[in-house]
Amino acid sequence: MRLDRGRNLLVAAILLLGVVPGAAAAAPAVPVETGESTATSGWVGTWAAAPAAGVAGTDNGYPNFSIRNIVHTSAGGREVRVRLSNAFGRTPVLFGRVTVAVAAGPDTPQAVPGTMRTLTFGGDGEVTVPPGADIVSDGAALTVPRDGDLLVTTYTPTPSGPVTYHPLAMQNSYFTRNGDKAADESAAAFPEKTAVWHYVSGVDVRGPGLRGSVVAIGDSITDGANSTWGANLRWPDQLADKISRDTGVLNAGISGNRLLLDGGNYGVNALARLDRDVLAQSGARTAIVFEGINDIQQTPHQADPDKIISALKQIATRAHDRGLRVLGATITPWKGWGSYTPQLEETRQAVNRFIRTSRLFDGHIDFDAVIRDPADPQRMKPEYDSGDHLHPGDKGFTAMADAVSLSRLR
Repeated sequence: MRLDRGRNLLVAAILLLGVVPGAAAAAPAVPVETGESTATSGWVGTWAAAPAAGVAGTDNGYPNFSIRNIVHTSAGGREVRVRLSNAFGRTPVLFGRVTVAVAAGPDTPQAVPGTMRTLTFGGDGEVTVPPGADIVSDGAALTVPRDGDLLVTTYTPTPSGPVTYHPLAMQNSYFTRNGDKAADESAAAFPEKTAVWHYVSGVDVRGPGLRGSVVAIGDSITDGANSTWGANLRWPDQLADKISRDTGVLNAGISGNRLLLDGGNYGVNALARLDRDVLAQSGARTAIVFEGINDIQQTPHQADPDKIISALKQIATRAHDRGLRVLGATITPWKGWGSYTPQLEETRQAVNRFIRTSRLFDGHIDFDAVIRDPADPQRMKPEYDSGDHLHPGDKGFTAMADAVSLSRLR
């Protein structure tokens, strides 16, 4: 049985399964709470992954599997809750147990002793999620570290249907086929490895002084394609590193995603997923919209800039209606990528002119100007190019994060 099909950058990939590495990392000291949280502020998103599709070949779901997803936080807090998704399921899925804990180190399913929390849903320890639905757990007292890793584990005891997942995690998670291990602190309980996130779509925190979250909706460049595996160097991650501690940064990128067309494992179009992936996020205050290159470069090509611009206008209008600040981001250079043509480049330039000059946005982020090569502006600077001429590498993502004015996010 395959557990995912997600590692490739722009097409569905084959499952990565493996054996848990050697001994777990030493556990850092983390305070352990008892009883009710004393948090007084509202919920704020600290991590997100946009559901993209159902895993191919999982018509029976994952009965008797426990899957330990590793997720990386932005803002910290004193209380935590988890979002789960059956968005692409065709039958109900029963979660027999769901837990959250602080990870004992990077790339390990080992939990810090004493931090394991079993989550409830309306007070119940298990929950059935209808097809197409998302749910959120009750809050649990836990000191959630800023810029740290959490372990979100789901146990599904019975057959269900296609498993909702996010294909390009750019880091490892772990699982077992041997029953309910969701509350186990030990890494030994999770001997197999996966390269995608299953079921989990968000983590919220609550604590004094938290102001809200920034949500970046985009494609593979926002998703972190071609960044260093397991290093959390996507541009939203690096933005979170420089932003104030009172603000979360949520990544709603899906590799291959388009504004106007659906695309299998590339997710539904951005207009169709806007409510779930952006507007419904806890504490969302600002949306960064960075989409359009796949409408241009993928087949069928969208060469009419007005159609892309119309979709961007809709996103801005709907986000404004929900009280969000909206920043448009210019589409980055792509000369050298296989589908590049001068005619399609004209489409990109026209869309970018709109983003730079439109009063519909509350501001713009000129990613194009930041990473383009002055000697050949249709290309990325060589030092920012991951090598495929479409996706930046780690240094390019750093430059993009540095281009975001923090004053515009508040």
